[in-house]
Amino acid sequence: MKRVQLAFLFLFTLVADFAMAQQSPAPAQQPAQNVRRRPVEAQDPNAPATKYDYHDLFAPFFYSKNGNDQRAATGEPGAGYWQNRADYKLDVRLNDETNEISGSEILTYTNNSPLKMNFIWMQLDQNLFKLDSRGSTIVPTVGSRNAGRGQDFDAGYKIKSVKVLSGTNNEKAIDVKYMIEDTRMQVFLPSELQGKGGKLNLKIEYAFISPQYGSDRMGYVPTKNGKVYTIAQWYPRMCVFDDVMGWNTVPYTGPGEFYLEYGDFNLNITAASKIIVVGSGELLNPSEVYTPEQLKRWELAKKSEKTVVIRSADEVTNPASRPAKKELTWKFKITNARDASWGASAAFIIDAAKMDLPSGKPSIAISAYPVESNGDSAWGRSTEYVKKSIEYNSKHWYEFPYPAATAVAGGPGGMEYPGIVFCGLGAKRAGLMGVNDHEFGHTWFPMIVGSNERLYGWMDEGFNTFINSLSTADFNNGEYKGRGTPNMHAIGNFYTAPGLEPILTYVDNYKEKNNGTLSYSKPGQGLTFLREQILGKERFDYAFQTYIKRWAFKHPTPDDFFRTIENVAGESLQWFWRGWFVNNWRLDVAVRDVKYADTADYSKGAYITLDNLEKMAMPVILEVKTVSGKTSRIKLPVEVWERNTYWTFKVPTTEAIESVTYDPDNVLPDFNPSNNVWKKP
Repeated sequence: MKRVQLAFLFLFTLVADFAMAQQSPAPAQQPAQNVRRRPVEAQDPNAPATKYDYHDLFAPFFYSKNGNDQRAATGEPGAGYWQNRADYKLDVRLNDETNEISGSEILTYTNNSPLKMNFIWMQLDQNLFKLDSRGSTIVPTVGSRNAGRGQDFDAGYKIKSVKVLSGTNNEKAIDVKYMIEDTRMQVFLPSELQGKGGKLNLKIEYAFISPQYGSDRMGYVPTKNGKVYTIAQWYPRMCVFDDVMGWNTVPYTGPGEFYLEYGDFNLNITAASKIIVVGSGELLNPSEVYTPEQLKRWELAKKSEKTVVIRSADEVTNPASRPAKKELTWKFKITNARDASWGASAAFIIDAAKMDLPSGKPSIAISAYPVESNGDSAWGRSTEYVKKSIEYNSKHWYEFPYPAATAVAGGPGGMEYPGIVFCGLGAKRAGLMGVNDHEFGHTWFPMIVGSNERLYGWMDEGFNTFINSLSTADFNNGEYKGRGTPNMHAIGNFYTAPGLEPILTYVDNYKEKNNGTLSYSKPGQGLTFLREQILGKERFDYAFQTYIKRWAFKHPTPDDFFRTIENVAGESLQWFWRGWFVNNWRLDVAVRDVKYADTADYSKGAYITLDNLEKMAMPVILEVKTVSGKTSRIKLPVEVWERNTYWTFKVPTTEAIESVTYDPDNVLPDFNPSNNVWKKP
């Protein structure tokens, strides 16, 4: 089309639009049933000042990149998705006098990427506890969980050797160069590791002294019958190499958790025979490490719906409750896992019960705790909590993938690993149920859905907080469910307080005091809003289940989650992601006014005007009460705010309106309830 023709067409369109606007009747002149909104907002002299800009919230181009061969625009793994793999054989010894863990690992690393590698990166998380570590220099002197509290020795890994293995049985070993930088180790390969399935076998001999307080994630705690060890981040682990960042080498400084490759683990843990060891996965040699009587109880527990005590409190101090040997080696195996951990103590009471999984696959719930934690009000019910939590989540989201689930009462307040969790030994009643439920909820996020915790803590903690709210409500018909209705207006005020960082902030990049809000409760509440106020339970649950199935044992990003929920639920939610996750925007909707179409005849209807005064929007819930006391509910979609800062709509009436209340059930995060109610003058 020629330039003159384009100019004429543009001018014609402007004139036509202007003429139509001049001919449009004012709201009072329009047929009542057609009134939806004021035609030009700026002409309303009563509209209050507002921070709301509908183009900000509903702006286009939320997604910064298109789908590709690795990650489809639908939010699912693409046809060309690849992921590397790390398998480990770990042989270590625990010295309970010196607190040293020493031994070796054989790593088999599979490079499924299309790229060749001249080096690999590994994580040395124990180096956080070196006195000169990067993390130790940035931890506040008080009020932080992210340090080796009270530690006065130089912990960290002592790497004795790094060798590349080759040959049919790995009989050839070549020392290779490596470089350690804080909590990371770069290993230089003697020859290129090929892509698309190339394999590397690496043997590392190492040792470290366990800190007593390991950033509230591992360590040991003294009890009257011996130390309780909760051992994690205990071997050099592969950094993830992915299609998003390449090598993920963000250092471990304490706040951010972990991002790990999947593989199979074989654990051999040697300790004094007085010590009982529990670990990730299946115990392969129970006949070698338990007494004949304990073996009978173990077999009974595998078939029992009720908790069976395998080693009782009375037996803890009885030498006959342990095999008469100097040392024992405990052997565990867990497959398709991203990590493995273990607990150990001479003080352990052990009990267990069968778990009922949807497929009928055998799995057992186990608890290990000292006598200080015993009792029906405390850890005596731990196995019951573990069993019910895992059964609920397996039924509703995705089946528990491991042969055992072990809860250990130790020093950490609560920390999760595949098939095993560490919880505070002083936890009781609702507190213990809550922490067991939360830590085993992490089976689904991030053990099954392997998100990058180091960057996006909300993708595991927040999602887990959400599923915890449902499993807690279900447990024993709500035995520990909170009483009363939460004040969502006060909560909304707290969640969107000025100065609070957005949820989509790297974990190391927000104040530690805000971790509970930004990683846990605010994103968890966001999913509750989606489920209960925006999509509805059926649509949300199906979309959420699909997300879990798509990304089980894979590595999703925030975009993959956002796209999956939108595509499966069939709803554009970019306004919600932008307001609640990407930004820290507030919600404040006011009921401004009620006017009647005819003040002499209320049956002709009334116009209600709402104002959106802040940056966020949500669907509208109103309760209208007439002078006779009759109430009715009105729900409006979020689209009323898609191009309006205020909204006027008509309601049918037969009598005068006594009051109009926005969010009468207190389910929306409106931080300023003072303007939520209009009352008849």
